[in-house]
Parts: sequence; structure tokens; C-alpha cells
Amino acid sequence: MTTAKVPLKEQALHADRVARIGREVQAVLPGFDAEGFVREVVADLPRLELKARIARISQALRDYLPVTGRQALDVLLQSLPPTPEAAGATSDFGLHIYSPHSDFIARFCRTSEDLRFALEALRRLTPYFSAEDAVRYFLNDFPSETMAAIGKWAKDSDHRVRRLASESTRPKLPWSPRIALPIDAALPVLDQLYTDSSRYVTRSVANHLHDIASENPDLVLGVLQRWKSSGATQSKEFDFIAREALRTRLKSGWLAAYEFFGYAIDAPVELSPVHLEHAELKDGDTLLFAAEISTRAPVPLHVTYVISSTTQRGARREKVYFLARAMAKPGHPLTLTKRHTLRTTANTKITPGAYAVEIQVNGRRFPAVGFQVID
Repeated sequence: MTTAKVPLKEQALHADRVARIGREVQAVLPGFDAEGFVREVVADLPRLELKARIARISQALRDYLPVTGRQALDVLLQSLPPTPEAAGATSDFGLHIYSPHSDFIARFCRTSEDLRFALEALRRLTPYFSAEDAVRYFLNDFPSETMAAIGKWAKDSDHRVRRLASESTRPKLPWSPRIALPIDAALPVLDQLYTDSSRYVTRSVANHLHDIASENPDLVLGVLQRWKSSGATQSKEFDFIAREALRTRLKSGWLAAYEFFGYAIDAPVELSPVHLEHAELKDGDTLLFAAEISTRAPVPLHVTYVISSTTQRGARREKVYFLARAMAKPGHPLTLTKRHTLRTTANTKITPGAYAVEIQVNGRRFPAVGFQVID
């Protein structure tokens, strides 16, 4: 029997969690009408998506809290369990039950009078639920003051706060408002964080650089070269940051990225014709292909594959996927095989028509082989 997948909004903020928020606030402020708060919010939950649920709960907190400003901040902070672990958090990201708290701060405490206290509250909240979305509203309204606080967060003893310094300033943070700062505004922050001991932090640094690389890849390449030359980071962790930062540029075949990693564009390699197990597939089927790389000299390889098709309007559409990294040696052909499921998703629609798969080695594409998707 197949178990139905529970939508994220139902996992994150449901009636039991709303009731828990009410109990935690009422424990600090006995005059808080937890019953009315819960009744109003729960009545609206079924029609609301996740971000709307967060906003609805924070609005209800505003409506039912008999205090505002710094007093409201104090109540929310005092209502938190003593530690994120005591609250039930099982990951660094925290629990969605506390996402309305940072939303409340961004909506109702974003004033010059409360600024210092609001930013401190977000710092304290982020281990319970990462507060980067809320910080971005402060960056837009109070950029210099917020950046000063972020500079301090980058040196915080808690790795979740250090990660907040990078994540909140990402130029293209998904599902969050854009910030009206130069794309390189937070590079001094990243300079403090790229040697961090926490992968939670360095992953954010890498994603931050990836955002910048979408508009200014040369800037990112320069930053990475500077960090590499400093010798301040372990090679394994630096390689992780660099590969994640340039992952889309590698997929696109940007030669400068390949050269940075030491992959020769003119590597003396040959690729056998790509073999397909089936030349006709349907949405949901698995595309199985194989090929063999041979070389005349030892050479490091970065291999991706490209699946392309044509839209109904005649435009070329392609998706690039990572396949392998390896050291090729003469006399030892490298066999490449891949099982790729062709499945319609929220981001990709598989439609009947002509498709092709091609192998890209160190940024150089080899001849494609075609296949058909049928009804």
C-alpha cells in the first residue's frame, strides 16, 4: 500500500503546532488568550499555503498579544524552550513552528526604535528556525545597521548564527524577497566564513557565490583564486565550495571554470558512440545509456551529460547533469553508464517528441544520440 505524501505546509504548521505556540506564549504571559488565538488561526489553515500560514500566525500573535515592540520581543524569546534540542529540533535548520516568530519581528518590530533589539532577537531565534528570510526585510530598510550586525554574526560562536550571516545576504535566496544591495556587498562576510569548520556554513558560502556567479562569474572566479592562494582552508573543503559555487558554470561548459579546476579543455580523449538500451521511452521510463572514454595521456576528467529536446514553439531546451569525475589513464578505458529517469516534475515537463543525449567532457561536447518520447 502506497502512503500518501504529506505536503510540507501540513508537516510544518498544523493545528497541533499552532496550539503549542499558544501554550508556550501563554506560559510567559498568562493574559494571552491562547484559546482564541488557536481557534482563529486553525480555522484559516486549510486554505493557506506555507508562507501564508506563517504570515497568518504572526498576524494572530500581533492581534492577541497585549504588548508590542520590545515587550513583544521579550515574550517571544522567553517562550522558546531552553535549547533548540529541547524544542525538538533535529537539524541545524530548526523547526518550522518558530518561523512565525521571526516573521512577526520582520513585520511588526522593523522600526528604528526597536532595530537593535529586533536584530538581536533574530540572532537568538535562528537556532530554533533559520531567520534569513526575516533579516532581508531589515537589510532593505536599514542596510548599514543590519550589515553591521551581520558582520558580528559572522564571528558568533554558534555555527547556525554564522551561517545566517551568509544566507541572509545571498543575492538570490529562493522564496525570499530580493535585497537592494550590490551583488558583492557581503563578500567581506564570506571572507570570514569560507574557512569555517561547519559544512552548514560553508554550504551557504558556496550557494552565495553561486548566486553571484549567475551574474558575474569572473568576480567569483577571482574570489576563489584569492582564497586558494591564501592557503587558509583545507583543500577538500575549498574544493567543495568551489565546485558548488561554479556548478552551473561547469554544466554550461564555461571554459574558465574548467581551467580553474585543472581540467584541460583540449584533453587527448576519445569517446565511443553513446549506446542506448532503448530508443523509445515514455514519461516515467528510465533512459539507460553507456559510452567509453579512452585517452592518450593521464588526464583528470569532469564529465556531464546533456538531455535536450525541442519545445512546441521550436526552441531548444536542455538540462545538464553531473556524471563523473575521474583520472583517465592510457590503456584503461573509462566506462560511463547512467540510468536517468524521464519523469515530469514541477520544473521539467516530459512531452512526446524527439530528444537527444550527449556527453560533455571537460567542457567539450561529443556527438549526440537521439531517442523518442512517445505517448
